[in-house]
Amino acid sequence: MPGGRSRGPAAGDGRLRLARLALLLLGWVSSPALTPSAASSTSPAPSPASAASAPPPPPGRCPPPCECSEAARTVKCVNRNLTEVPAELPPYVRNLFLTGAQLAVLPAAAFARRPPLAELAALNLSGSRLEEVRAGAFEHLPSLRQLDLSHNPLARLSPFAFSGSNASVSAPSPLLELMLNHIVPPAKELQNRSFEGIVATALRAGHALRGLRRLELASNHLLYLPRDLLAHLPGLRHLDLRDNSLVSLTHVSFRNLTHLESLHLEDNALKVLHNGTLAELQGLPHVRVFLDNNPWVCDCHMVDMVAWLKETEVVQGKARLTCAFPEKMRNRVLLELNSSDLDCDPILPPSLQTSYVFLGIVLALIGAIFLLVLYLNRKGIKKWMHNIRDACRDHMEGYHYRYEINADPRLTNLSSNSDV
Repeated sequence: MPGGRSRGPAAGDGRLRLARLALLLLGWVSSPALTPSAASSTSPAPSPASAASAPPPPPGRCPPPCECSEAARTVKCVNRNLTEVPAELPPYVRNLFLTGAQLAVLPAAAFARRPPLAELAALNLSGSRLEEVRAGAFEHLPSLRQLDLSHNPLARLSPFAFSGSNASVSAPSPLLELMLNHIVPPAKELQNRSFEGIVATALRAGHALRGLRRLELASNHLLYLPRDLLAHLPGLRHLDLRDNSLVSLTHVSFRNLTHLESLHLEDNALKVLHNGTLAELQGLPHVRVFLDNNPWVCDCHMVDMVAWLKETEVVQGKARLTCAFPEKMRNRVLLELNSSDLDCDPILPPSLQTSYVFLGIVLALIGAIFLLVLYLNRKGIKKWMHNIRDACRDHMEGYHYRYEINADPRLTNLSSNSDV
C-alpha cells in the first residue's frame, strides 16, 4: 500500500496543473471579445462638442427614422411625421416608402443625392399631406417607373412636376405608372381654379408622360375630362376613373389610345354613352370597359347604347348594368330592354312644368300692362286714328280726281289749253 500512497499526491499535482493551463487558455481566447466592451466601459463619454463635430453618417447607412432592407432594396419611412425627404438615403434603394409624413411641399430636385439614387424605381408618397409639388421635383431619378401621390390635398401641382423645370429641353419622364387617387384639395384652396384643369396641365405639359402606361385618377370628384387630356398619353394601357362624378364622355376622345387594355368608369354619374363614344370604344382592339354603378337613364336616347351592349364583348359584366331612371324602369337590366321599352316620356318633369307656368305668368303680366297703357291713352289713340283716316281719305280723293280727268277727253283738252 505504500506505493498507492506515493501515487496520490503526484496525480493531484497533475490535475491542478491541467486546470491552471485550461484557465489560462480560456482567458486568452475570451480576452479579444471582451476588449471592446471593456474599452467602452472604461473610456470616458464623448463631450457635446465632439459629438457636434462628428462627421455625417456614410451614404450607405439607413436614416434614423426609417427601416432599411438591403436584401430587398427597400427603405420604409412610414408614419414618422417627416417634414422633408431624408437627406441620407442608401444608394441601393429601389423601393422607397415615405407615407404618413408631414411634407407639405415637395421642392425641386427633392431627391438629388451624391451618389445619385440611380436604382430608385418605385416611390410612394401617399398620405403625406402634400399640398404643393414644384417643377422638377422628381429630377435625378433616371430609373423611376412607379410614383404614388394618392391621398394628398394637392392644391398646386406644377405643370413641370413630372419633367424638368424646362420641359422643352428636358428628357421625357421615365414614369410608367402614376397614381393620383384622391388628391382633390378643399374648395377654398383652389382659389377660383379648376381642379380638372390643374391635373390636365400637369399631365400634358411638354409631352413628358408620353411613355405612361397606367394612370389612376380615382375618387377625385371629377365632373368632366378636359378635351385633350388623353391626347398626350398614347402609350396608356390602364386608365382608372372610378368613383368620380363624370356625367358624360361626349368631349373625350379615346381614338389614339390604341394600346388601352382597361378603362374603369365605375361609380360615376354617367347617364348614357353616345354614338361617338361607342364607336371609339369599339375601335380599340384590346380594351375592356367597366361601367358598373352608374345611373343609366333608360329613355329613347338609350336605344343605340342598348343595341351596342347586346353586340359588343368590350364591356365586362354588362349583364349587371341596370336602369336608374325613370322610376318605372328602375332596376331593369339593360340587356333585356327592347326598343319599345325605350320611349321618351311626353310628360314634362315637374321642374320644367314649373318653369313653363312661371313663363306664362310673366307673359300674362306683360300683356295686362300693355292693355292698361292702351286704355289710359285711348283718347290720344282715337285722335291719332282719325288723323290717319283723314289723311288716307284726302290722298285717295286726289287719286280719284286725276283718274276722272284722264278718263274724260274734254277735261283733258281743257286742261291742256289752260296750261298753254
